[in-house]
Amino acid sequence: MTISKNKSVIIIGINFSPELTGIGKYTGEMVEWLTENHFLCTMVTAFPYYPYWQTQKPYKNRFFSRETLKNGKLNIYRCPLYVPKQPSGLKRLIHEFSFFVSAFVMVIYLLFKPKKDYIFCIAPPFHLGFLGLIYRFFKGGKIIYHIQDLQIEAARDLQIIKSDKAFKALFAMERLIMKKVDYVSTISTGMLKKISKKTVKDILFFPNWVDTTAYCPLYDNAEMKILWGFHEDDKIVLYSGSIGEKQGLESILTVAKHLESSTFIKFVICGTGPYKEKLIAKAKEQKLDNVHFLPLQQPDQFNNFLNMADIHLVLQKKSASDLVMPSKLTTILAVGGLALITAEPGTNLFEIVNDNKMGVVIASENLSSLENAILKFCTSDNSILKLNGRKYAENYLNKDSILNKLFNKLENRTPVDIDEKRPLEYLELK
Repeated sequence: MTISKNKSVIIIGINFSPELTGIGKYTGEMVEWLTENHFLCTMVTAFPYYPYWQTQKPYKNRFFSRETLKNGKLNIYRCPLYVPKQPSGLKRLIHEFSFFVSAFVMVIYLLFKPKKDYIFCIAPPFHLGFLGLIYRFFKGGKIIYHIQDLQIEAARDLQIIKSDKAFKALFAMERLIMKKVDYVSTISTGMLKKISKKTVKDILFFPNWVDTTAYCPLYDNAEMKILWGFHEDDKIVLYSGSIGEKQGLESILTVAKHLESSTFIKFVICGTGPYKEKLIAKAKEQKLDNVHFLPLQQPDQFNNFLNMADIHLVLQKKSASDLVMPSKLTTILAVGGLALITAEPGTNLFEIVNDNKMGVVIASENLSSLENAILKFCTSDNSILKLNGRKYAENYLNKDSILNKLFNKLENRTPVDIDEKRPLEYLELK
């Protein structure tokens, strides 16, 4: 695509580079792509804290800061916020509200700078959309309200907040944002269908992507297993990602206990998050020698690390089905990994994986099915499923293709029709 030169973008989001996982990873990669394609970018964000839930060095999180990168094409304005060490429901609310207040101050400051053509508001937090509306009121531009997680539904279904009055107010605020912005976008067709019930506005299908060059299969993973301290004949069942409430990772410990007699199966939980210490304590209580905890891996080793695994766990609680789209799945597919996914029949995730025969899907929160699937696929040839996953990543999860299609729409070019089983394409619901 030929981008009109000197287009400018402001992105408002709590997570951004150098965070290595979750929303911050994708926002950072999007900004990288924008600057490479002649956009001038302004990023309003927090100091990096996720998924550790503490400010990462060398950042201080004491006052506002500005970074100018990419030969002046990128200005990053970092705003101070409250970061709880143990994020409960109430603490998360304070955390997000503190960022809203400091980001509001920064948006007011940016009203005195040159206007931007596009305004991206990354949700969650969902209420950042109001900051985009304030900016547009004074400066103009098109607002793209991009939903990575259906935050309010997740908080309700996971009972992070329990007040019906609070949810009524939150949903009303969200509807107002969707009514006023120019575009709403989201990352899965399942989430898109849910959002389409809240608004009559056009919805853009804007899925997460993967770098299929940086993440690729290494067909002999025995060396990788030895490198991380395992035997070459071990079967590695890996969970890598944020360790939080919605994943239901306690099930890994239960299944590991049941499979203790299968000594060749090793469970690896890699990452960080608010529940990691609790999981480590529970594993020690149960004396689980077949469960290993590793820190978040550095980017230059992550492809090797993922290739070590024989099975990749993508676990979600039943209540989170189609409310969140697990971002880790794109990377698993890119490395040709076997994804063992918990998802409910009828959800977008269930249908895409089964229709493309690129992984194994079982019911959420069914420990017996999880145990049987792990045992079965640790002792079988899974090469066809792995090849299908890699092929899918190459064809439909390429970053350039996804971002080109989004900006084709924003630049008023003709969109490509959607095939829901091939979720790179543009989707518009009336």
